[in-house]
Amino acid sequence: YPDAVSETVCLILIAAVLVLYFVVARVRTIRRRINPGWVALPLVFMLGYLHLLLRTESRREDHLLHNDESIIKYRAVITRFSEERSKSWKTEARIEEVHTTIWKRFTGNIVLYFSKEDFPTPFEYGDVLLIKGEPELPAPAYNPGQFDYRRYLRLRNIYHQQFVRGGEVILLDHAPGNLLRKFAYKSRIWAEKKLRENIDGRREQAVASALVLGVTDGLDNELLDAYSSTGTMHILAVSGLHISVIYMILLRILKPLNRSRKGKWVIVMVSLGTLWLYALITGLSPSVFRAVMMFQFIALAGPWGRDTNIYNTLGVSAFCLLLYDPFLVFSVGFQLSYLAVWGIVFLYPEVLRMWQPNRVWLVELWKMTAVSISAQLATFPLGLLYFHQFPNYFLFSNLIVVPLSFVVLIAGLAIVIVSLVPFLAEALGFCLEWIVRFLNGVIFLMDDLPFAVTDHVYINALQAFLLIVLVALVFTLLEEKRFSYIIACLVVVVAFATLQWVHFFRDVNVTKLTVYHVPGYSAIDFINRGRTTFLADSVLNVDVHLVRSNITPHRVISGIMKEDFDPGAYEFQGGKLVVWQGRRLLQLTDEDYIIPEGFVVDWLVVGRNAVKDPGELVEKVQCKMIVLDSSNSIFFASRFIEEAKLYKLDVHSVLHQGAFIAEIENRDT
Repeated sequence: YPDAVSETVCLILIAAVLVLYFVVARVRTIRRRINPGWVALPLVFMLGYLHLLLRTESRREDHLLHNDESIIKYRAVITRFSEERSKSWKTEARIEEVHTTIWKRFTGNIVLYFSKEDFPTPFEYGDVLLIKGEPELPAPAYNPGQFDYRRYLRLRNIYHQQFVRGGEVILLDHAPGNLLRKFAYKSRIWAEKKLRENIDGRREQAVASALVLGVTDGLDNELLDAYSSTGTMHILAVSGLHISVIYMILLRILKPLNRSRKGKWVIVMVSLGTLWLYALITGLSPSVFRAVMMFQFIALAGPWGRDTNIYNTLGVSAFCLLLYDPFLVFSVGFQLSYLAVWGIVFLYPEVLRMWQPNRVWLVELWKMTAVSISAQLATFPLGLLYFHQFPNYFLFSNLIVVPLSFVVLIAGLAIVIVSLVPFLAEALGFCLEWIVRFLNGVIFLMDDLPFAVTDHVYINALQAFLLIVLVALVFTLLEEKRFSYIIACLVVVVAFATLQWVHFFRDVNVTKLTVYHVPGYSAIDFINRGRTTFLADSVLNVDVHLVRSNITPHRVISGIMKEDFDPGAYEFQGGKLVVWQGRRLLQLTDEDYIIPEGFVVDWLVVGRNAVKDPGELVEKVQCKMIVLDSSNSIFFASRFIEEAKLYKLDVHSVLHQGAFIAEIENRDT
């Protein structure tokens, strides 16, 4: 809620609370009754709120959102490492000025996509470009529950995007604003090149780059789906898990120095220097930056000679990261990283005590299992919230995959280090290739097992929070063994169940028609209490990824458990007629359609630019609503809407307004 309190009001409140704090802290009689901390914490909150307001770029007067003239061209500087996509290079840039009728000082961050056909190699960090065209606002989520890319970019202070073709850009200069970041990006490109030179196989190269450098550009959808379904997706993003391995190896190597206070400081300096060097090699990716920052405070806590609390250490690292970028709190990676570490710190000791094996190898195996259980228990609520699935075999997959990922990480770093000795790098690359091949084979094998994943699970943000609280309460109950924690657990369970029943009656136990926004295609769901009949172009019946990104989110919300592909439609020249739940839907898909005059339907769905003149429909069809589906062209839909106003027709254009949803009451067919 960035506009809940203005900056001026916030400053006045901060000044007032600051005065109140000093009064409470200084006056002894007041301090005995009121803890100054109760005044200080709201002060910190308001300072954080003000910090967020100041960092929200859309509030700046010179931001591009406040420009109301057409832009002919603009000057921008590349600010990030270019990511490879199937048909383009994706990068971020900072707009410095725009040309309307004259050059004007408007700024803002933008995502640029450069066509690979026109740009065989990407632009580099610091390149100054003159780009023809006008930056566009990203499209919103047109379907219910769909990933909102516009909101995702806004939470990174990015408000515009543009797809750039050849002839629309001129390289003006190369002026990197941050030499350290330039070095980091160059290092990442060099390290990735060395891995690709010494490892054969597209998938093997992609997984090695992801595990060692955090470069996920080359991972295909099938591979990502398999890792996600087996609960091992976390190893494909360099994070605290990888940093902890490097840190533990360094501690083992430097262990002899741990006998003196100076030696302890040497360990800290060497380990932190190595970790930050590794962060630079990965291009200072956000996940590595978070992890190194976290371990920096953990490393510094030891030789300082003070009693430290791991929760305070984690809190300080999170606090510093949010000072650097307050929008990180909305990052899924940030949330999962800190929840996973909290789970290992808070839950692991209790999980470990649940079983005491009597063999050494069982003890070590149980420790690894306990870590996996603890991290999974802490993060599964967010997994259900964001990904709507739970990997049933996560224990078995992690026991195999996590140790192998450590081997891949160390071997990959070794290849980068010894790359100056070609025969050593090639030998290591050959071994690493087969390790990764085996790793991928294990992942695909477990993904193919029956009941590998529980999917289509829907919970909202409040329910996810309640689950996290419930996990914390249950483990506190096991440790404290107090009846009050049982009551607290019951309250949380009742609250969670109540929200689930509200969702069931509002979203699942309903009958509704949904016409989706899938550009270039027609897609209609006839939903009835957890079941749906799908009427769509034949391509969508086999294209899993199009359905998953555009249609599945709404089905998850609607609790769809069964899908049929035959709505029992009556086909005629140019269209179809569907009778469902006592309602009639007429779909026109060809301009040579033939229908009798005076035809009465509830909905008329027009696709593939089938109706040239809305006046024809007035004479032949009576309907409550005309829906233009997403198989039409945007030009046709815009023209149809304007012409329909002459006949006072109710029109819903899916291309303009998003998915059409009509909730109905059941009646006899």
